[in-house]
Amino acid sequence: MNQARNVLGGPLLACSYSPLTGFYRTGCCDTGPDDVGLHLVCVRVTDQFLTFSRRMGNDLSTPRPEYRFRGLKPGDRWCLCALRWKEALEAGAAPPVVLEATNELTLRVIDLDTLKEYAW
Repeated sequence: MNQARNVLGGPLLACSYSPLTGFYRTGCCDTGPDDVGLHLVCVRVTDQFLTFSRRMGNDLSTPRPEYRFRGLKPGDRWCLCALRWKEALEAGAAPPVVLEATNELTLRVIDLDTLKEYAW
């Protein structure tokens, strides 16, 4: 059973099952020792963010069937690396955050007031 907490102090809720997200593809923004990118922030992707991510070398919109990845489209929810979200914030392209599905460990990288400002 998942014991992870969200940034509001409650149980960590699922981010997305379609597309299936999370470092461990559980639908939740869980983390563990293998997750060096810290896929902690549940976001609702926007076209602006997808363009930013592609420019930064991480194309999340192109399907990759070999990884069973259909590609993201605006409106999809996705567990994003905390530092990538922070980079997007600094570039003016941060997507909205789903607080109840964002792992509390995010608070080591991004403060709660900032996350609340971008809450979905």
